[in-house]
Amino acid sequence: MRYFANAILALSFFASAGHCAETTPPIEIKAVVVAMFEIGEDEGDKAGEFQLWKKNQNLSTRYALPHGHHDIFVNEDTGVMGIVTGMGIARASAAIMALGLDPRFDLTHAYWLVAGIAGMDPADGTIGSAVWTDYVVDGDLAHQIDAREIPSDWKTGYFPLFTHSPYANAASVNPEKAPNGEVYILNASLRDWAYNLTKDTALPNTPAMDKLRATYTGYPKALAAPTIMTGSHLSASTFWHGALLNDWANDWVEYWTQNKGNFVTSGMEDSATLQALTYLDNAKLVDKNRVLILRTASNFTMQPAGLTAAKNLELESSGEGYAALQSAVEAAYAVGSVVIEEITTNWDTVKTDIPVKQ
Repeated sequence: MRYFANAILALSFFASAGHCAETTPPIEIKAVVVAMFEIGEDEGDKAGEFQLWKKNQNLSTRYALPHGHHDIFVNEDTGVMGIVTGMGIARASAAIMALGLDPRFDLTHAYWLVAGIAGMDPADGTIGSAVWTDYVVDGDLAHQIDAREIPSDWKTGYFPLFTHSPYANAASVNPEKAPNGEVYILNASLRDWAYNLTKDTALPNTPAMDKLRATYTGYPKALAAPTIMTGSHLSASTFWHGALLNDWANDWVEYWTQNKGNFVTSGMEDSATLQALTYLDNAKLVDKNRVLILRTASNFTMQPAGLTAAKNLELESSGEGYAALQSAVEAAYAVGSVVIEEITTNWDTVKTDIPVKQ
């Protein structure tokens, strides 16, 4: 009975939405801000990825989204929308597809800004930094043999689908033709425009962050102050951690990008978001060339000297762990809002012409 009740509820929602679409023109959306999680409430408590956007962008009009993880909020004066997908591949793909098919909104010219926290490879940068993404590589599509059973000459037991050993057939990989969503290439011109626009934005820092990064001796970039940069993102539902898996992440990104990408940040949802947007682009409902991904580092992807991966993950997940979480949340807004402001202010131009670096 519950199944039929839910089915009737879903059908009635789409019927009412379709009826509204017939009588009311869809709302033109200029920019969609995509967050993945909120810690508690949408306002008034400790901020997750969405709260600062809702407050500071005045996303005050609520649209129910029963077929997604979280209701949608819109500033109908500026045309800015905020969505929280929920954590992980499954929720992200479902939420973005639900939004893209929603007849209440016109998303054909909308810019998409995925703005969320991430892990940071200490070889490339430090906590609190903001990274504009060039490639998103999926880390879930793979074969796996337990490391205790792999051949002695294998570096890892985790290897690409349709191969028989780690990183086989590397010469035949084509990042521009990844049939199963193994890698996505973002619009380089738009990314460079966003980077150039925001590269001098001040980023928050705290004594607790300084204390944590000081433990990463031997990693000069990890010891430095937060900065705005570009790099590649590894998207996988498993929250992995440690030096050996960090090596795997670098090798995996190099493999799928033909050595054109460099693993810098890790997260969970972006390959799913891009897959959904690719399908919606095929249907002419969105423009996948208008997608930006901004990931800000809340933690390192591996342990410092003197700690095991297990112990470091335990420390990150308890007590004063994730020393850069709030700074990363604030950085995502500080940097990302510059881009959103530029888009909405210059909508008459950027609606038809995607901006490029000046």
